[in-house]
Amino acid sequence: MSALVSYEFAEGIARLNLDNGKANALSPEVFAAFNAALDQAEADRAVVVISGKPGIFSGGYDLKVMTSGPDQAKALVELGSTLSRRLLSHPFPVVAVCTGHAIAKGAFLLLSADYRLGVEGPFKIGLNEVAIGMSMHNVGTELARGRLTPAAFNRSVINAEMFEPNAAMNAGFLDDVVSADSLEERALEVARQLGSLNMTAHRNTKLKARRDLLELLDRCIELDRQHAL
Repeated sequence: MSALVSYEFAEGIARLNLDNGKANALSPEVFAAFNAALDQAEADRAVVVISGKPGIFSGGYDLKVMTSGPDQAKALVELGSTLSRRLLSHPFPVVAVCTGHAIAKGAFLLLSADYRLGVEGPFKIGLNEVAIGMSMHNVGTELARGRLTPAAFNRSVINAEMFEPNAAMNAGFLDDVVSADSLEERALEVARQLGSLNMTAHRNTKLKARRDLLELLDRCIELDRQHAL
């Protein structure tokens, strides 16, 4: 596997670790490595656990790509949107372990997982697109609407408010927040619990429960492809 997204498999759990510089930026190369790792996890029939580096889950899209031209920016956002859609419909459980800051697409990765575990600390989680002059894309808007509380949706998407971990849990970005010392133990506990599910029932119920959202995201990916960011 790529050094950008490492892959470790043991006891039915696939550990995917993002490692791309100080901000764990999401580039075309990272997305390619991410999809390759998910392919392997699916072949291994594994519960997927996604994590970042201590202090940073991901700061979002690679700004060098986003500022290199409108076509490059749109292509990168489409890769990210397609990955979120894939995670939401992945046939096995997906756990996101938020190891620190999760900004913009980093926060959207949290919204794309089945269970989101955060770590206590002075970290920021949220969607800063409006704050940096980017109108929220259609996929981002609908993904946030589908996973956040109504109040947090407005605060996040329209006001670009950032949340510390416990507030992010109340908003809908996270499902649990633990101390750094407990993070690894709790991540494995969650993964093992999810691994005890009937995977056929999990997959079928996930697709049924998210059918409307997945169909909406398919339409939004096409809309975002046609329009400027």
